[in-house]
Amino acid sequence: MLPLKDRGFLHPVASEITPRTVFESRRRWMSAIGTVAALGPRIAWSQVGPAKGAPLAGVRSAVPGAITMDKPTSFADATNYNNFYEFGLDKSDPAEHAHTLKTRPWAVAIEGEVRKPATFGIDDLLRLAPMEERIYRLRCVEGWSMVIPWVGYSLSELIRKVEPTGNAKYVQFVTLADRAQMPGLRSSVLDWPYVEGLRIDEAMHALTLLTFGMYGQVLPNQNGAPVRVVVPWKYGFKSAKSIVKIRFVEKQPTTSWSLAAPHEYGFYSNVNPTVDHPRWSQATERRIGEGDLFAKKRPTLMFNGYEAQVSSLYAGMDLKKWF
Repeated sequence: MLPLKDRGFLHPVASEITPRTVFESRRRWMSAIGTVAALGPRIAWSQVGPAKGAPLAGVRSAVPGAITMDKPTSFADATNYNNFYEFGLDKSDPAEHAHTLKTRPWAVAIEGEVRKPATFGIDDLLRLAPMEERIYRLRCVEGWSMVIPWVGYSLSELIRKVEPTGNAKYVQFVTLADRAQMPGLRSSVLDWPYVEGLRIDEAMHALTLLTFGMYGQVLPNQNGAPVRVVVPWKYGFKSAKSIVKIRFVEKQPTTSWSLAAPHEYGFYSNVNPTVDHPRWSQATERRIGEGDLFAKKRPTLMFNGYEAQVSSLYAGMDLKKWF
């Protein structure tokens, strides 16, 4: 039998593969057409609301750019289509397996170039600053996007608390790596624990969110409970989940994906439609839950639409070199 490449088939890139949740949603929709017709034109479709997690509310943020007017992704899609390799490589794996994650007790150690190193329990972090709701776009390097109402406060609130020294040029985030809780750690796709990093001015930017909740409740396990960062102008893998350590360092830190594939994943990883991934274009994206299987892709925005707020961070930099 001839291999696929010799039989005229083209292998799709990841960004062209229809998300499993979208496919299943479409199938349910098609099976319901007859029922809808019988009920008549007054029936209203509604999105799935938040699951009954512990409530975590925030006031509407006044930070410039913190509230996008894009329609939020349904809670069902945002919690069932995830990248969280510690719980598996398939998009549905985190929702299926992350119930094993124990989020209490939880502590985050602050180390390195700070005058006040400390270890904060999760409740201490929750009380450190007032909670805000921010509706951010999330753009994945694979070519899909979501819009999620997050709950948290600017990471700069914590950074100021620990007082970085003049040698603190970068911030590194270290995430939990516990084989007893995270079945995906049996995979060798990455070196564990998962680590990410930001330049200190990126970490201090008001839009960089230390995040504890979404959709008015605490973070579901599969979305990075109990604490993660969200950096809305960068590809999603830069927003480290289930953080247990934050280090302030002088030299650019190693990050998981730049170590695994440095030619594909640079340290900065800003959303940039003019710089393609080596295996697919970044010029367009598919918004999860938007339209049916054949919905047209939308253009990707520079810095994911946050150009007015963050472009000054990269003044004078060649963004194709510093990708």
